[in-house]
Amino acid sequence: MEIQAFGYLGVGTAKLDDWTALATKGLGMEAVDRGGSTRAFRMDDRKQRLVLDGALPSGTNYFGWEVADTVALDALAARLEQAGVAVQREPAALADQRFVSGLISFRDPAGNRLEAFHGAAIADTPFRPSRLISGFRAGPLGMGHVLVTVQDIEGALAFYQNLLGFRISDYSLAPIKAYFLHVNPRHHSIALVEAPVNVLNHLMVELYSLDDVGQGYDLARMDREKIVATLGRHSNDFMTSFYMRTPSEFFVEYGWGGREVDDTNWQPHEVDTLASFWGHDGLVRAVGGEDPPVELRHNAQNRQRRAPVQVIDGNYAHLKGVCPWWDAVTAQGRHDNRRRRAGVA
Repeated sequence: MEIQAFGYLGVGTAKLDDWTALATKGLGMEAVDRGGSTRAFRMDDRKQRLVLDGALPSGTNYFGWEVADTVALDALAARLEQAGVAVQREPAALADQRFVSGLISFRDPAGNRLEAFHGAAIADTPFRPSRLISGFRAGPLGMGHVLVTVQDIEGALAFYQNLLGFRISDYSLAPIKAYFLHVNPRHHSIALVEAPVNVLNHLMVELYSLDDVGQGYDLARMDREKIVATLGRHSNDFMTSFYMRTPSEFFVEYGWGGREVDDTNWQPHEVDTLASFWGHDGLVRAVGGEDPPVELRHNAQNRQRRAPVQVIDGNYAHLKGVCPWWDAVTAQGRHDNRRRRAGVA
């Protein structure tokens, strides 16, 4: 299928100054002067990733999905039209505003404006974060992920999976229905969650260093009302993150250490809980539910609630030392994994 990454997010807002403060001082993005009522922000070598538009009504968003080239864009447009989806071939003027070579737009079953594009423009200067961070894990993985709530989750799933070519990483059927979908090695570029309303719930951006997230958490704690969910680690994509409010009606997840999906050996599977390994207190309350008691969330007597840390070259160092007990535990774990892969009970 054609879609390769989540390329950019557009946000309609009248709170341009508040958003600029969050994007720069809070998140560390680089502000780009676009003039008028438009402000844009860089996260990597792309000319823009996050776009704020004061001319659009508050609550209006558009999602940019990247394809390889004009052939892929035309193929996607044809497949959508064949399925009865209205597709707009956008003029060069709008493509220029998006800093892309080609652009189409259409809507998903929940009414979200989706844009597919190719040929994203690369900036002439290196990315310069507005505060001291190591940088965002973006590039070919895209700017991060989004979670949207939808009333008709079966219709939304069929659209993203069958028409757009997204692949299921994992899913939950109870107590809520949720599907986590990927288009590249990032565990998910979009999550669909069944809910009474169709809205954008949050944008996730991933950092290269855990310390970037911790320092961002310190900054957010200076105004505790901004924090939606405390620092924690998810149990499906392994992201260590916290959630903060934005000047719009959605949140930002600021994270590190998300796992990757390899389509050559990954099997979509149902997860028995969406509870985090630890932390993220307040996250369920933020979407209208109640956080479960800690003893029920972890169920420590019956389930191992941990997973290896996901790291890349350059952001970890091996510890020296020998622990016979730990060596025995890890050796047994490797043995058990080999037996499971071999189908041995």
